[in-house]
Amino acid sequence: MPLSERQIAAFADKHASQIPFDTSPRHLAGPGDACHVTHGLAAAGWSAVSDPLSAEIVLRSPDLRHRLQFDPQSAASAWWRLRAEPTDTAPGWYAEFGALVPAEVLTGFTDALIAPPPGQRPAPWQAVISAGWHHDADDTARSPDSMCHVELRRVSEFHDRSSWHIATHELGHGRFLGPRIWHAYLDERTPAHLVDAFLTALADRSPLQRGMFEHGHYRAVQEPSPLRPQQVVDAHTTRIKHLRAQARSTRRQQATPATAPANAGPARPAARR
Repeated sequence: MPLSERQIAAFADKHASQIPFDTSPRHLAGPGDACHVTHGLAAAGWSAVSDPLSAEIVLRSPDLRHRLQFDPQSAASAWWRLRAEPTDTAPGWYAEFGALVPAEVLTGFTDALIAPPPGQRPAPWQAVISAGWHHDADDTARSPDSMCHVELRRVSEFHDRSSWHIATHELGHGRFLGPRIWHAYLDERTPAHLVDAFLTALADRSPLQRGMFEHGHYRAVQEPSPLRPQQVVDAHTTRIKHLRAQARSTRRQQATPATAPANAGPARPAARR
């Protein structure tokens, strides 16, 4: 079922009455509104296949290859699970995200998933390095406040496959991390441009908008935002329109039959037996 005007209006009603506060850093901003994720996918043609009376939301992509599950009542630490089935030309992969992953950071991942892939292979570490994170030579990086860590675990005697692990922790003592706040896991087959999109959105220095007292962690900094509530709503609406147009353009390109090269000669008739 496509995203309805009623659903967009409900988002607008919620945020139009909420005075936004700039909240940073992003990894401590709290989960925000899950509609940033679900509205974007619905605008791109993903359909809900879950019980509409259930708190769990399951969305499937138009080609049925991708499946996103959002279960805020899950006893597991991951509320978001995304699976991609293998095809003849691409492997399957799996990613999961904890309850307190900011929705706007997760949309960096899902928006990249529904967009045409880039022509060049990205360098995922560049996003965090450019944002001033501390990048170590052993495939790890940490935020300036040392609370968010990114690790690429390569195949070793301890790990049978490589994978990305991103987590935010309470400050610990010395080399020991404190209790985990949220995590994200991307398996080895997750496309590199999706990893790059998630890390780029995570390390972005621009604040996220939250209501007063809505920030996720006491170390997050909140300041009155120069944005008016309606501007927050308009930004969401503009993004939804862009994703809809992008999805329509992709469908048209897929539906257009390939044309023969301009210099191709007339087709030869089949030889008779």
